[in-house]
Amino acid sequence: MIGQTLGHYRVIEKLGAGGMGVVYRARDEHLNRDVALKFIGAESAADAPAHERLLREARTVSALNHPNICTIYEVSEVAGQAFIVMELIQGQTLREMVRSGSLPAETVVRYGIQIADALEHAHSHRIVHRDLKSENVILTPEGRAKVLDFGLAQQQNVAQAVEATRSRETLSDSGTAAGTLQYIAPEILRGMPADGRSDIWSLGVVLYEMAAGSRPFNGQTGFELSSEILMKPVPALPDHVTPGLEAVILRCLSKDVSQRYQRGSEIRAALQAIESSASHIRVPVLPEKPAESWPTRKIVTHIGIPLAAIAVAVFAWQALHLRGRLFGLGGPHAIHSIAVLPLENLSADPQQEYFADGMTEALTNDLSKIGALRVISRTSAMLYKNAHKPLPQIAKELNVDAVVEGSVERVGNRVKINARLTEANEDRNLWTNSYQRDMSDVLTLQSDVAAAIAGEIRVQLTPRESAGLAKSHPVNPKSYEAYLLGRYLWNKRTPEDLRAAVAEFKKAINLDPTSALAWAGLADGYNLLEDQAVMPAHEAMPLAEAAARKAISLDDSLAEAHASLASVEWNYDWDMEGAGKEFARAIELNPNYATAREWHGLYLAQGVGRFDEAIEELERAQQLDPLSPVIEANVGRSYYYAHRYDKAADILEQFAARHPDFWIAYALLGQTYLVMGRLPDAIRELEKARSLSPESQWSLGVLGDAYGRAGRRAEALKLADELAALSKTSYVSPIYSAEIYMGVGDRAKAMTFLEKGLADRSDWMPQIKFEPEFDLMRDDPRFQALLKRVVPRANGSRSH
Repeated sequence: MIGQTLGHYRVIEKLGAGGMGVVYRARDEHLNRDVALKFIGAESAADAPAHERLLREARTVSALNHPNICTIYEVSEVAGQAFIVMELIQGQTLREMVRSGSLPAETVVRYGIQIADALEHAHSHRIVHRDLKSENVILTPEGRAKVLDFGLAQQQNVAQAVEATRSRETLSDSGTAAGTLQYIAPEILRGMPADGRSDIWSLGVVLYEMAAGSRPFNGQTGFELSSEILMKPVPALPDHVTPGLEAVILRCLSKDVSQRYQRGSEIRAALQAIESSASHIRVPVLPEKPAESWPTRKIVTHIGIPLAAIAVAVFAWQALHLRGRLFGLGGPHAIHSIAVLPLENLSADPQQEYFADGMTEALTNDLSKIGALRVISRTSAMLYKNAHKPLPQIAKELNVDAVVEGSVERVGNRVKINARLTEANEDRNLWTNSYQRDMSDVLTLQSDVAAAIAGEIRVQLTPRESAGLAKSHPVNPKSYEAYLLGRYLWNKRTPEDLRAAVAEFKKAINLDPTSALAWAGLADGYNLLEDQAVMPAHEAMPLAEAAARKAISLDDSLAEAHASLASVEWNYDWDMEGAGKEFARAIELNPNYATAREWHGLYLAQGVGRFDEAIEELERAQQLDPLSPVIEANVGRSYYYAHRYDKAADILEQFAARHPDFWIAYALLGQTYLVMGRLPDAIRELEKARSLSPESQWSLGVLGDAYGRAGRRAEALKLADELAALSKTSYVSPIYSAEIYMGVGDRAKAMTFLEKGLADRSDWMPQIKFEPEFDLMRDDPRFQALLKRVVPRANGSRSH
């Protein structure tokens, strides 16, 4: 083979051989560089399916581009000889380095960070190594770890290893999976398939090997070794291994998969915390001096002992503090709540502000999926954009234990996030890191940051939550950019911005029809266009439903899509059972999604009349979004629906005092006074609402009802005429006219408009069953008959 030319590769020398095949150094005559050629082993070449699978996986792995992963340049075949062209790496294997003994702790941590980062990169591309071991890690003279053979382990190796577990033959004499078996995770020995967490186990073995100079399990036969892996506790590490490093290694080697680190980024964050902590610990060491007279030595001894004691105490405190964080032990300031403050836009273009805001929202959403953590909604956190307040003050106002702050920089197709986690009570930095990815890998970037924060604050993740943070896939950069701009506009909530948001979501979908996020955004856009009476229900809601169902078909884990579908089923399909299931699914997927809890609370009050649960849910939404005026208003509204008018009025009076320019405050307060019979107060507040928002059809309808009940019939009918004129140029819900005619005592005409609302499938129709304002009609048989006809659509698209 040496001296031969294969294509444009000239073989120079043989570098080694193993189960995967033979490796040669070769010269790439086109690019004038040396490369490594790995020729497929004869056993694999003879097995056509295995041969093809190996080449296919090599092509897949060639997509990996990471400084700690050996790069695959090409997969080729010349004259029936298949080979893989790889980066030529100079150095020695990790196995060769540890043969002379254990490595210093700082070296273990440094290489561990690099290998963990390599695993995270590969796992984010859905590539599992399956054969990570010290022989597959090369350490370069520059101090860089390079992981080889990612995803290229032969499938039969696992089967061979499992077969070896039954063998009494010594591993040194066996030609099967001698080296591999010592790194195989216990779940694989039980017959489960390999995944990223089995790579985490293998990394734990490698870390143990570096720290101790030997592997943790060393049975002489396959049977003995597999028994140790399955049953034996991890042997104690040497005394020189620090508690923090020991904690990381032991967690990697948990036999229970769910108790292991779930991602490489979690290990990387834990090791970086050790590295950062160690860099701040300086144990004073007294220099050696020539022998001195007794008095001088005595002084040094008396000074030295306290200094040494202080140094040991400081080191022990930091080690125990770190160990407590890594093991999940409670500290004096456990973190149960967090807020992500607006990330600063470091891009040169101020027009990229929407991108920084979008990344803030995405990071908030990722953390929100953790049920054990209370995460403040984006709506409240964004109020601190450009606010120069001390972090402890912000945390106190948001009632959180910790805050995340940082910056986003986008240059071309690269995105960089700098993030910092601060404990609020002591204004103490807990963790700082930077992450950088291509725009196409932005979802991985976001989940990396969220996973690192979750690991740092010791929050317990469920398997589903771990999988959710690990779940990411490449995106179309231009499509994702349009989606972020759409969300930025959607959050402004004005009719013009909502229309523009829908246009951006459509643009994102045209660029990438498989973007579940864009479909979910489109569903939310149509939902709010209907809610704000920009589009009639019969136009907007079917579009919202179709978009939500498409999003769910592409990604069932999007809470936003399930919440939007629930809103459609409640307000348009009138399918209360279906809406309840979708709301439950949305909150299960994202317990901190304040909008889902707000809508769910309104559904409980207005849709099914479960008032106590509605109050509880809306108060929970307020905890998640404490500065949202709309949610605060709806808390008062929930007491109104429960007929607890005094409590509702108290909340809404305080609310109006804090938000004197917010028309909804006066509209809700006026409506509450109306049903309490306080007509002068009701009219006063409703007139304030109308003056602040003359285009509001809802406040106009309630004000007309109040005028009618107060005997001001002419003024009431004038408002009815205004609604009639408005309906000629835009959609007006018939319910508002029904309110006015109910107030003036014309029940027949009120029923005419209610019938029209039924025909239009107005979103008010399910609500009037529990709406206190319509208590005035409850004794009317026609009204009761109409309520019975508020039923799910016969041709509804939902199947049960």
